[in-house]
Amino acid sequence: MKKLLSILLLFLFVGIGAKAQDYPDALSLKDIFHEPYLPGIRPAFAGFSPDGKTIYYRASDSTMSEMDLYQIGLSGKNRKEAPDDLIRNYELSPNGDHLLYTERGNLVLADADFENKRVIVASKGFDYNPVWNAEGTRFAFVQNGDIWISGVEEAYIKQITNRRNGEPGYSIVGWGSDELVLSQWDSSDYEEYYFPEYAGRLVDPGASRRGIPSRIISVAPIDSGEVEVLVDHKGYLSADVSASGNYLAVDATDPPQKKRVMTVFDLNDMSSTVVFEDSTDGWLYGTEMAFAPETDKLMLQSERDGWNHIYTVDPDGSDFTQHTFGEFDIPWASWIDGRYIAMATSEMDPGEIQLYKLDIIRNNRTKLTSEVGYRRDFRMSPDRRYIVYNKTYFNEPFDLYVIDTVIPQREIQLTNSVPESFYDYDWQKEDYVRFTGRDGETELSMSVLRPEKRNPDGNPVVVFVHGAGSLQNVYKGWSNNYWREYMFHQFLNEQGYYVIEVDYRHSTGYGRKFREDVTNWMGKYETEDIEDGLAFLADNYDMADTSRVGIYGGSYGGFMALYAVGVSPEHFDAAAGLRSVTNWENYYYANPGYTLPRLGTPEADSANYARSSPVTYADSLEQPVILLHGLIDSNVGFQDAVHYIERLIQTGNEDFEMMMYPTERHSFRDEDAWYDEYRRIYEFFEKHLK
Repeated sequence: MKKLLSILLLFLFVGIGAKAQDYPDALSLKDIFHEPYLPGIRPAFAGFSPDGKTIYYRASDSTMSEMDLYQIGLSGKNRKEAPDDLIRNYELSPNGDHLLYTERGNLVLADADFENKRVIVASKGFDYNPVWNAEGTRFAFVQNGDIWISGVEEAYIKQITNRRNGEPGYSIVGWGSDELVLSQWDSSDYEEYYFPEYAGRLVDPGASRRGIPSRIISVAPIDSGEVEVLVDHKGYLSADVSASGNYLAVDATDPPQKKRVMTVFDLNDMSSTVVFEDSTDGWLYGTEMAFAPETDKLMLQSERDGWNHIYTVDPDGSDFTQHTFGEFDIPWASWIDGRYIAMATSEMDPGEIQLYKLDIIRNNRTKLTSEVGYRRDFRMSPDRRYIVYNKTYFNEPFDLYVIDTVIPQREIQLTNSVPESFYDYDWQKEDYVRFTGRDGETELSMSVLRPEKRNPDGNPVVVFVHGAGSLQNVYKGWSNNYWREYMFHQFLNEQGYYVIEVDYRHSTGYGRKFREDVTNWMGKYETEDIEDGLAFLADNYDMADTSRVGIYGGSYGGFMALYAVGVSPEHFDAAAGLRSVTNWENYYYANPGYTLPRLGTPEADSANYARSSPVTYADSLEQPVILLHGLIDSNVGFQDAVHYIERLIQTGNEDFEMMMYPTERHSFRDEDAWYDEYRRIYEFFEKHLK
């Protein structure tokens, strides 16, 4: 493959650390895909205790997939198995003295330590989703899709809504002063599609209803119980009620996710004010908003200046203020109190996430963490003082950590879920690279695994392409979404392959324009970015033979593998597509919420669909491909594999392979299916790249 261009480079080579040792044996595919799992199982946060001093999490001490429930103090001490009868789903009263939870379909009231419990609501229906009023004297709950209220001191129960047959059920947004704010989810105009299942005695048609929902926001006064609809919106919507109960914020985005309107309603007189608007030619992303826990100040996140930043505004639209600035992302933000906001940012580097505390009055920040790493999945304690999250670094799989927002720089590791045997393998060092693309402006992130055994004649290259499109997978740490693939890449490394991955345009974490460049033509710019990554590899790694390049990925990554080999056969010599989208029109009908914002509709924007679909280029396919697909995939239907393979057959193409997995959906579950899939990918690359 010829070199495309010279690319500016910022290197960061990162070592493994003191725990690495020599291989006891060579890494094998069965080691990667079969239990017990080499890196163990990542702990999954499961909740806080009511006093906020203990967390619960699911984990496996055996490195097998079966997980148990554990608890540990925020000091990192007193780890033990949680009681079998532990209640984790509860609603704590505003003063923290009582809690409500569902037990055997009834509502139970208890002290915050679960003592002195008593059934407070018992009915023939199922009672759930209790929500306290601001004073903690009353609560609302849902019973069979309708809303009821009851008192703590007063023994009464009152029905607030009485929906008709077929009408969507209600959920509770929050309490106003003397009214409830309610929500309904209307999917009545969904269409039915089919994802048949063949492995049973009889074929199951696998019917599934798909579409874009309508959200209905209503107000129901406690005294009259008459429901008044405030918003009936087709598209995407979030709502929040202020701590005073005086205001309701409704954040609405249209179905194509091009236009956002945030409206605040005064619940005293039902007047409304539009406090924020945003629009884009691509699609909106990171549109979070919430009232402060103690005031009527509203926080929102927006990419209106090109990057996701934090803004605040008063309910009447006044004092609109931007608090953060710069070319970095804020993937998470949450109020601590009426003055401070906790936030995660990538301002140090796109592949590194640090935590800060933002003072919205002085507009300055306190850095809470400093150790290099990638953090995600943030949760605030009930008192909003502590943040629990997952953290990783290169070849150090994710574990749970906690930071105290009052005492910065004291990050505590709560779990140690990686087995010692994991470090018996000498996991290869990963090069984390930042480079500039062919346009001289687009900054890209890439990871490079270089083989220890380099061939004097050069080593072949495998490109991995992450799925989802809108996802970040190149960062300073162990992959959360692709941990099996990460180990597979280490295996390929041992076999003499360079393995690279580029966070192509469309990925998140790099600003609005970076993500939206692919609008109306998915595949084009992603392929260019990967080609530029290969050009950088050729310029800077002299043993990388970019005349022998394989590309593979799953879902969106599978789409990209088939698209790239179809439009750029001079750069890609073989492609493996797993659960691949091959015809975006199919995906529009199954998942319009994803496809409509990126490509429009098949009827009005057929050119966008045609040029973005790998099946369009199948007639002239020059390089070998292998397709692997779960037969009962209900995300990317097996129909996509059928359409692509049929096109190859009808055009006389004989250089392709196909494997289907009868009982697997989009995300494989069976370890033997995982192994079979990646064994075939490895053998395919061995055949065509060596």
